[in-house]
Amino acid sequence: MDHHQRFTGAQGARVVHPRDGKMVDLGGCGVRFMIWGEDSGGGFTLVEHPIPARHLAAPMHRHTKEDEYSFVLEGRLGASLGDQVVYADAGDLVFKPRDQWHTFWNAGDAACRILEIISPAGFEHYFEGVAEGKAGPDWSTRYGLEADPQGTSRILEQFNLVFPRPQR
Repeated sequence: MDHHQRFTGAQGARVVHPRDGKMVDLGGCGVRFMIWGEDSGGGFTLVEHPIPARHLAAPMHRHTKEDEYSFVLEGRLGASLGDQVVYADAGDLVFKPRDQWHTFWNAGDAACRILEIISPAGFEHYFEGVAEGKAGPDWSTRYGLEADPQGTSRILEQFNLVFPRPQR
């Protein structure tokens, strides 16, 4: 099977192999789309985020529409959740509830990979649009997303992180 193939709910039961699914680069992290919202009836999206060493994966932000659950597959994940900083290692789960300011990063010098469940689904299309350069000024409103540039700068400086732009 082509590892860039997009799965659809019409395909029925299946196995998603380690190289299956569309992969895009957001700069601070990658996104491998494993289960799209259309596959889950809108209930959730499942993506894998490989995060390079000492990279911030996303700007400081909050969602109004979805919760995120980050399961660490390998490496060490740092996360700013509201007014606290937490660290998670392989096997740990970090819950990032809607309406809470948050960001996350690779807190180690080796690879970090997380599985991220986003519920309900839909936000995966934001990732896709950013990676393809289609995200316009109205996208933050469309996806109920608010960013905090000052908070992002503070995290970058405090934890000595890199946050590059997406590569197209």
